[in-house]
Amino acid sequence: MSPDFVTPGSVRSAAEVNEEIRALWRRTGGTLSAEERAEYELLVVEWAAAIRGTVVKAA
Repeated sequence: MSPDFVTPGSVRSAAEVNEEIRALWRRTGGTLSAEERAEYELLVVEWAAAIRGTVVKAA
């Protein structure tokens, strides 16, 4: 999935999204269906956007 589909400035924190990713893996027992894989991919993109929002650029 392209990052172009992500709205800048994630509403949720990286920690919140990370917890949802962990819950997904626990719920599925570590094996994702195609639908769950798509959900996982969206969550990872959201997590990455949240992380980028917390990074301070060096001068």
